Amino acid sequence: MRQPPNILTIAGSDSGGGAGIQADLKTIMALGGYGMSVITALTAQNGEGVLGIHAPDPDFVLLQLKAVRDGFPVAAAKTGMLFSAPIIRAVAGALRERDFPLVTDPVCVSQSGSRLLREDAVEALKEDLLPLCDLLTPNRPEAEMLTGMPIADKDGILAAGEALLRMGPRAVLIKGGHMENDIVVTDYLFVKGEAPRSLPQPRVDTSNNHGTGCTLSAAIATNLGKGLPLPVAVSNAQEFLNRALRHSYAPGKGCGPVNHSVGCMLH
Repeated sequence: MRQPPNILTIAGSDSGGGAGIQADLKTIMALGGYGMSVITALTAQNGEGVLGIHAPDPDFVLLQLKAVRDGFPVAAAKTGMLFSAPIIRAVAGALRERDFPLVTDPVCVSQSGSRLLREDAVEALKEDLLPLCDLLTPNRPEAEMLTGMPIADKDGILAAGEALLRMGPRAVLIKGGHMENDIVVTDYLFVKGEAPRSLPQPRVDTSNNHGTGCTLSAAIATNLGKGLPLPVAVSNAQEFLNRALRHSYAPGKGCGPVNHSVGCMLH
């Protein structure tokens, strides 16, 4: 039996199970990886919203990261909700020396509209983490926040993508889910030295879309950990998320999650 790649997620916990660490670990397993976690924040939340957030001391975040890296060879990692500037700086410092690809999902706001990144942490994210990552995966509001540029159309996406590349990441994937189109969702992949690529997927008409960004970034990290080239890793992750959205459902009140088990159905 071929051993699965070890994939690390550094993110917040979602007590409702649809996003964050829980979505990441489900995605990693569905795609054939072995998931490991560093929890940066505990959230009390369900499909209707976030009731509260509790963040551990940055030193304990680092202790989790040390334990994982001392005990396991890491094939790839992703970051999600990092919550505060001290946690971002601690994580960035620990990841500066590494031998595996890093995907950064700049999680700022939950699907229900709750803020998951402190306002004073935005600069730390831009200055400390963005220059380290191999792929940055913002949605439209996150790209606007990071660049200070309004994004209303394709031209806005192209300008924002180039601006984000100048901040240091090796590649940027601007997700198109927040753009207005009833038929397709088009993500744009920017890689230094290459022309931008448009990556369309059919839009899925569902309100059960909790955890989509977490799922996509975890899927990309898992694919990179398998050794796939970046464009293929992104394309395969898009297809996985699209299937998961088509099979999504609401296990409780409010916005339901995507169905991560669809990856397992393919094995």
